[in-house]
Amino acid sequence: MGQSTSLPSSFPTLALHCLRVADASPSEGLVEPYFDYLIGISTEKGDINDLSTLAYTNSNSHETNGQALVGAGGGLGELGRILEENEGRRIGLRVYNAKSQKVRASSTGSQPKPSLLGLSLRVCHPANALESVYHVLDVLEGSPAEVSLVPWGDYVLAWSGGPLHSENDFYNLIEGHVDKPLRLFVYNSDLDNLREVILYPTRQWGGEGLIGCGIGYGLLHRIPRPSTPPPSVNDGYFSQQSDLARLSGTTASAQVA
Repeated sequence: MGQSTSLPSSFPTLALHCLRVADASPSEGLVEPYFDYLIGISTEKGDINDLSTLAYTNSNSHETNGQALVGAGGGLGELGRILEENEGRRIGLRVYNAKSQKVRASSTGSQPKPSLLGLSLRVCHPANALESVYHVLDVLEGSPAEVSLVPWGDYVLAWSGGPLHSENDFYNLIEGHVDKPLRLFVYNSDLDNLREVILYPTRQWGGEGLIGCGIGYGLLHRIPRPSTPPPSVNDGYFSQQSDLARLSGTTASAQVA
């Protein structure tokens, strides 16, 4: 996936959060969904584009279909222009990984692909990376959760409709899928893998809650960080003003879902 460098002393002011990677796309095998943030792109011409400085006039999150990235406006529109101008050429990607807290450089192949980059993206601030995750705690025997979830090692990152943004979002999502299939993207910290699972919330399974497991949320239930943080370095892709203070601890909570 390219060569990694240590975590810079501050986060980029703007990044493109990678939500999905299309099969057989230029980014397949280079980008890790949900953990990776695209912060820079370079071309064979030697142009280096810092995505954290691209003008983005809309403060709301934007998602793209990963095919053309054109017409989204602001920073995504500029990225789409760069990709179109370099279609079929090798493109360098500068990526921040929230899990490892490192920046790495990768490059796409030069062969034409069905899409220009093959990513579904949203504009956001990486300082908030991995705050809204839902830690699977005790799983009750015979519950819907027992079929799909692993206690203590699993973390729910998102569902098929996209990321979740608050503690109540997950419970509201479950309530809205009673007796319906619910597709979730789940990370397991023991195996270090991301998988898609299907839950069937129901009141008919015979126990407490709709899926029958405890869910933890907040500072004490974040995905484990490296035991030894990598040393900080100066990096031109990042602003000099540290945003680490924005990672303020959310009060931890746990309840049965």
